[in-house]
Amino acid sequence: MAPGADQAAGWGLVSLAGFIFTYYSIWVIILPFVDPDQPIHSYFLPRVYAIAAPLLAGVVALFLIACFVLYVTVAPKKEKKS
Repeated sequence: MAPGADQAAGWGLVSLAGFIFTYYSIWVIILPFVDPDQPIHSYFLPRVYAIAAPLLAGVVALFLIACFVLYVTVAPKKEKKS
């Protein structure tokens, strides 16, 4: 069993991921079918960000993965001491 602080951090991250998933799902799937004059639209960003934010996150993630792979393949190897 994880210690208290690790378990609390894990539950916090799971809760955050659940909130983001729910928010994004409502934003992308349900909100287009709601009339634009309803007050629920004030809680969400404009629809263009529904595509731009994940696209930007994906580009940044691919860039970081590429940097890591480049570092691992090009970095000089350290010799083992016997």
